[in-house]
Amino acid sequence: MTDLVPVRRALLSVSDKTDLVPFAKSLVGMGVELLSTGGTARALREADVPVTDVSEVTGFPEIMDGRVKTLHPAIHGGLLARRDVESHVQAMKDHGIEPIDLACINLYPFERTIQQEGISDAEAIEQIDIGGPSMVRSAAKNHESVCIVTSPSQYDHVVSDLRKNDGATSRDLRLTLAAAAFARTARYDAAISAWMSGPAAGGMPETIELAATREQVLRYGENPHQRAALYIDPSSHEAGIAAATQHSGKPLSFNNINDAAAALETSRDLHLASGQLAAVVIKHTNPCGAAVSDSAITAFEQAYAGDPLAAYGGILALTAPIDAEVASSITGTARFLEVILAPSFSTEAIDQLQARWTNVRLLEIPDLTSRPEQSWNIRSIGGGLLVQDRDRQLATPDRWQTAVGTDPGDEMMANAVIAWTVAKHLTSNAIAIAGGGRLLGVGSGQVDRVTACRLAIDKAGEDLASGGDAVAASDAFFPFADGPELLLEAGVTCIVHPGGSKRDEDTFEACRAHDATCLLTGIRTFRH
Repeated sequence: MTDLVPVRRALLSVSDKTDLVPFAKSLVGMGVELLSTGGTARALREADVPVTDVSEVTGFPEIMDGRVKTLHPAIHGGLLARRDVESHVQAMKDHGIEPIDLACINLYPFERTIQQEGISDAEAIEQIDIGGPSMVRSAAKNHESVCIVTSPSQYDHVVSDLRKNDGATSRDLRLTLAAAAFARTARYDAAISAWMSGPAAGGMPETIELAATREQVLRYGENPHQRAALYIDPSSHEAGIAAATQHSGKPLSFNNINDAAAALETSRDLHLASGQLAAVVIKHTNPCGAAVSDSAITAFEQAYAGDPLAAYGGILALTAPIDAEVASSITGTARFLEVILAPSFSTEAIDQLQARWTNVRLLEIPDLTSRPEQSWNIRSIGGGLLVQDRDRQLATPDRWQTAVGTDPGDEMMANAVIAWTVAKHLTSNAIAIAGGGRLLGVGSGQVDRVTACRLAIDKAGEDLASGGDAVAASDAFFPFADGPELLLEAGVTCIVHPGGSKRDEDTFEACRAHDATCLLTGIRTFRH
């Protein structure tokens, strides 16, 4: 049969109505008859787009709250009939079935629904689409005759192909969209399966199906001899690096993306936990500077001051819009930043930052401070995967226990929140020291906790003595009092750790001897 298939009749049934009306009007403008269901038909009529209800075609009303509306031979016959097979064509004539040349279907938002807090099982089940996937698969199977459209992102491509081919679709387009359609239904079914099997395995699904779309082939991976690419999870609606708008600079590298993701997560946690604007500087996925303030400029300046040596060539995340005034502060003497993340950049700020660093990447993430989605943290190992819940735990000082000393005042507790949040995002073993509303020093990625303490003290330097209520946080308990002794002798006035060691009392005694406070969080935050 011919490569080109004219589109005379189209079925539109979509949950996501983004750009639906312009797409439908383009089809009508090319003489296409439109069929539709429920809310989609209403949206088209409200926009004065002529449309025929599917119920008029099937001769059967939508029933059971819309659960049954398109599961009918008049619909699936029109999608599945092969136009080059005489018996199929005759069957359509015998049963009064009209062919459907294009189907535009996107599915009920099951994935987005189950990510919302407080959703009941009944609510989730109602978002399991049945008719939608059935039509998608029917149309995709018969892609020699039918064009299947499953995302608003495909609309422009489809309209362009139709105009190029005088109202017909090309085989290349139909095949490409059919492959995308089967990938979509595979992801959809995998999400449902994982959700349903989770409770039976203590919250862990029996099987995990991974499906992601390649967004960008990267120049190389962590090192030049490694191939790499960036893939996007189509089911995710979270604000993240993959969905960021880049305003300037050359393409992001593998390491840039990895570091930028760490900067986003650390700054978001700090912003949410403190209730203030947060600035974080990242180097090799570890925070080397962090601060909170009601002023974006103060937050940045304090964060950069945490470790200017490490910050050189680092990645900055700021949870406040960057305007010309903030940009002037960032572009200070003897500074160099590879990537800057913010909810927005003014035109003047972009010009200033580009003038200072030609290749700086400016990533705009409007919802940078939104609560992260509940999802899996997945790590590959030889022959398999390690899967765990994503760590969305924030600092919760109202739940912390004062084991030794007096209850912290506002300043000490603010520093404790910074120290604990940074320690959570450091590579284990990890120690973070904060004072004066900012990070003073870190020790991370060490094979023993004493060395991590020494490194944090060394990084804090003279700032430790002038840091006010200096607080040290550990990502896990102290097995011995040697680490706490070093921190207390250096000037730390409060130690925050999970507790749980059989030698906790040794740490408590060290704090008593130095008239210091010890807070127990009950939460370990290893990051390997």
